[in-house]
Amino acid sequence: MPKYEKLKEGIKKTNKLTEEEKTNSVKKIEEWIKEDRAFGLIYDELVEYNIAFKEMFKDLGLV
Repeated sequence: MPKYEKLKEGIKKTNKLTEEEKTNSVKKIEEWIKEDRAFGLIYDELVEYNIAFKEMFKDLGLV
C-alpha cells in the first residue's frame, strides 16, 4: 500500500480529528497527489518537447 494510502486510512481511523477535519485532510492529500502527477506530466512533456527544459527545471530547483 502506498504511503499516502496508509496516511489516508490513518486519518479516517483516528479519534484526534473531527469528521470535518478528516474529510478536509483526505481531500487535501488527494489534491496534492493529483498536482504531483500533473507536475510530472508537465515535466515529461516539456522535456520531450525540448531537452533544454530538463536543465531549466534543475536550475529552478524543481527536480
